[in-house]
Amino acid sequence: MNCLFCAIINGDIPSTKVYEDEKCYAFLDIAPQAPVHCLVVPKEHIASANEISEDNSSVVAHIFTVIPKIAESLGLSGGYRIVSNVGDDGCQSVKHLHFHILGGEKLSDKMA
Repeated sequence: MNCLFCAIINGDIPSTKVYEDEKCYAFLDIAPQAPVHCLVVPKEHIASANEISEDNSSVVAHIFTVIPKIAESLGLSGGYRIVSNVGDDGCQSVKHLHFHILGGEKLSDKMA
C-alpha cells in the first residue's frame, strides 16, 4: 500500500508531531488553512469515513476523546472546527481517514 499518512505514522516521512498514542497520531498540516491546523489520523489504515464499521469504530471514538486534549495543547481555548473530507467530491486528498482540527482565530460561519 502506498499511503502518505501510513508513511508519516511509520516515520518514513517527517512530520511535526503534536500527539501520539497506540491508536492515533496527530501532526501539523503542511499547508495550513487556519492559524492552527492539525491532522488526527488512526494508525490503522481506514480509507475514509465511508469505511468506518462496527469492527473499527472504537478507534474513531477514541480519536474523538483525544481531540479536546489535542486542541487544548494547541491553545484552542476559544473553540475550533473538526472536518473530515470524504471522496473526490468531498476533496479528500489522502485516502486515509483523517480529521482536521482548525482554529486559532474566529473561523468563518461558511462551511464552503
